[in-house]
Amino acid sequence: MMRSPLSHGSRAAALLLSLSMLTALADTASAQRRDEFSRAPGIRPDVTIFSELDLPAPNRMRTGSGAPGPDYWQQQVDYVIDVTLEPKTRGISGRETITYHNNSPDPLDYLWVHVEQNVLKKDSIGTIIEGGSGVGGPSDHTDGVTIAKVTSGGSELEHHVYDTMMRVHLPQALPPGERFVFEIAWSFTVPERVFRRYGTLEVEHGTIWELAQWFPAVAVYDDVHGWNTLPYLGTGEFYTNFGDYQLNITAPRDHIVVASGVLQNPEEVYTATQRERLDTARSSDETVMIRSDDEVTDPNSRPAGEGPLTWRFHSENVRTVAWASSEAFVMDATNADGTLVQSVYSTDAPKAWRKSSAMLATAIKGYNERLYPYPYPVATNVYGVEGGMEYPMIIFCRGRNESGLYEVTTHEIGHNWFPMLVNTDERRHAWMDEGFNTFINAYSTADWFPDRSPPKPSTFRGMMRAPGVPIVTKADRLNGMQLGLLEYMKTGVGLRILREYVLGPERFDFAFRTYVRRWAFKSPQPADFFRTMEDAAGMDLAWFWRGWFLEDAMLDQGVERVRQPSGRRGARITFVNRERMVMPLTFEVTYDDGSEQRFELPVEVWFQSDRIVRTLDSDKEVTRVRIDPDGMLPDIERDNNLWTVDD
Repeated sequence: MMRSPLSHGSRAAALLLSLSMLTALADTASAQRRDEFSRAPGIRPDVTIFSELDLPAPNRMRTGSGAPGPDYWQQQVDYVIDVTLEPKTRGISGRETITYHNNSPDPLDYLWVHVEQNVLKKDSIGTIIEGGSGVGGPSDHTDGVTIAKVTSGGSELEHHVYDTMMRVHLPQALPPGERFVFEIAWSFTVPERVFRRYGTLEVEHGTIWELAQWFPAVAVYDDVHGWNTLPYLGTGEFYTNFGDYQLNITAPRDHIVVASGVLQNPEEVYTATQRERLDTARSSDETVMIRSDDEVTDPNSRPAGEGPLTWRFHSENVRTVAWASSEAFVMDATNADGTLVQSVYSTDAPKAWRKSSAMLATAIKGYNERLYPYPYPVATNVYGVEGGMEYPMIIFCRGRNESGLYEVTTHEIGHNWFPMLVNTDERRHAWMDEGFNTFINAYSTADWFPDRSPPKPSTFRGMMRAPGVPIVTKADRLNGMQLGLLEYMKTGVGLRILREYVLGPERFDFAFRTYVRRWAFKSPQPADFFRTMEDAAGMDLAWFWRGWFLEDAMLDQGVERVRQPSGRRGARITFVNRERMVMPLTFEVTYDDGSEQRFELPVEVWFQSDRIVRTLDSDKEVTRVRIDPDGMLPDIERDNNLWTVDD
């Protein structure tokens, strides 16, 4: 999702945070951290930055190479959901049939189910920790989700609700390899003010409804934590099972509905003209209007008849579903490498939305080439109340101009790779989706704006001082500023440094694509990522993972002394690493005749000491030494990166 760093919302926090703010952070934060490694909680003096990581022992589930093992398993949960939207009462009511496949080696006596609408109750954990004023921002309190019944084969199942979790007791233990089918009937009211991810927006000619995190969904049972029962507090997003969905949405006849999945009954919900236009769009590189501005108020742009319509969508191998509905939707579509790309928005949406489908297609094509083919047949962008949020095949955006709309669009659709394809636990490891996505966005921006390039990592030195906690901290334990700096920005910048400075593009890209390919439609842990990158890149990166991700370390390389040539020896330059973090050392020497020479030293030069001396081959006098001449490192004290003969 795109998040503002000062709220828990919009996901491009890493991109939206201004450089001026970072500079201010750097100027005001304390620099008295020379002994960070010896005083920080959990860091032992006998563990150097180069020590091996204390990772979980490899096994037949998760191997030492970082790949899924021969015994890897994950649960599958399939849903048939019938849901009805009642705009007049703001009511959502549904009934779902859930088929739970126990692929684990363990018999299960009960299932845990997320009931996330309960976060808006006055006594929810999320509301209480926010001081009672709402969760993550202004919200109207509700009664949460009403569970009408939980049954299997017509018999009631014992169930108990605890905040945003519900435990469902099974009639008998579910053995490994077996499945269990049960039903839940439920309802909730969409409040007029909702902090995030779903809600309504009043627009010209009607209301746009966005529905997400909206149905009872079975929690993940995995090999690492067993049942994942972290409550929904608002900041940490979700971790769910892959499954197949049949989603049947009943809405007023004058509405257009879009959702995760492939529409199964276009002949019932679109006019003949709209179906023809959609067929054209499927093979068109240009955007095709499906329902124009003028047609929004034309009754003939909806199928004739009385009463509501039911839209039927089918999804395979997805981790959740979301949808949007409105009588005010303008709709257009195009093609991106065989994917139907759609946008829906209102007649009074910002003008940039007329380019939304082209933007979405551009972003998808770029990620197809650089990462892995887009895994679904449809992609839809929705203009509505949500600033930026992603679900399989559908994203909610709110960009106001061309630059803002492309940034939020490429960010949200990028999440269809992380975490919709590579299914990470966003509650515990937000950096593995937000940070990875921020990283790939840096290259996607140039697909739409060829003259733009991301800021140099050296401009982000303020982020090294500010957070006070490491990247691996759970999202729900971070404030808004820390969330944006760590989970988005610092992770994204770190991967750029790893790609462009440490490993090089070819080596990094091979390793990163290997990670995506290995874990597509599976659920990796941080250790799986670390191990895969080292395995495929052929390099020990413990120092990088520890300094950048596992600790709140800082970087400060400096030129300590330059002794000019004497006799047969060239100039002797002393470099110092003043902080816990290490990086390869790149420096440039300028001689008195104006010539320059560049040196690149591997990170291993810091193995034995934080002070190294290099003697140059040239007998010419040195006039300047500059560390990191390309600005690739967020060194917190860049003043000591430069030495001149007058120093």
